[in-house]
Amino acid sequence: MQRKKVVILGGGTGTSSVLSGLKYFPIDITAIITVSDNGSSTGRLRKEFSTPAVGDIRHVLSNLSTLPDEIKNIMEYRLSTYSDLNGHAIGNLILTSLLKETNSLKTSIEYLSKLLAVEHTVLPLSEDCLTLMGETKEGDIIEGEENITKANKEYRRIFYKESPHIFPEVFEKIKEADLIILSMGSLFTSVMPHLICPAVAQAIASSPANVMYICNAMTQPGETDNFTVNDHVQMLEHYLGKNTIDAVIATNTEVNDELLDKYATEEQKDPVRIDYENIIKENYELLESDLLTTVDGTIKHDSLKLSSIIFSYLMR
Repeated sequence: MQRKKVVILGGGTGTSSVLSGLKYFPIDITAIITVSDNGSSTGRLRKEFSTPAVGDIRHVLSNLSTLPDEIKNIMEYRLSTYSDLNGHAIGNLILTSLLKETNSLKTSIEYLSKLLAVEHTVLPLSEDCLTLMGETKEGDIIEGEENITKANKEYRRIFYKESPHIFPEVFEKIKEADLIILSMGSLFTSVMPHLICPAVAQAIASSPANVMYICNAMTQPGETDNFTVNDHVQMLEHYLGKNTIDAVIATNTEVNDELLDKYATEEQKDPVRIDYENIIKENYELLESDLLTTVDGTIKHDSLKLSSIIFSYLMR
């Protein structure tokens, strides 16, 4: 029996978390990752070497690796030193070195995939050095993914400073997919960077594959304050077209008040409410479950539970 093909679009820790569980299921995965991050180690490497962002790609490769955790953790290790190397993730330095040597981000990813025994495909959305831009509801323009996130503003639109050249294989993988997943993670800086490319949005909308969205558990300050599950879907379908999304995974975990107060006070984040009254009116299936766990005082999705729901839906 031929294995089903899943394409997941996203970036950051949300996508990595999904993939860390999904890799254990008998499917072929292609992860299409954003390259516009300009913060932390990635941002410094972009400035110095004029490269696309490699941080999200590194994190995804680490989570897809089939090697023991002790080896994978080396990729995530950040140097602590008084030199210019301070704060750099080892994996970022390796990917950047490979990129300067091969002059191809795709080839660099393939080499590192072999080193990490990754059995799935990771593709960059583009090999361009892209800059994400945000226009606030007040009309201010904010440049750079890091600044967009830190500004705690509501955004009228997200766009690129440059005209992106989408990696051609992205369209091939979307066309061949049995299921397309829009990953949880930052709505504006992990998922939107794919959908603001009209050709990518059109490829998803016209694909025969079902489209699934994994909704965030918590809102993001400024960006998605008071957003419900359906608000997230409507924002995505603004770019994809009405009734493009077929299924939405959302958590119904009851989180204790003490932890919720901590998130509200320290991070200005609240749970994303499942607004059944609005979802009933829409044309997508709600897949809800108890999906959250608490690790060191932090709310996280249980990646295996989440992946089980995805796999069950795919195999219907």
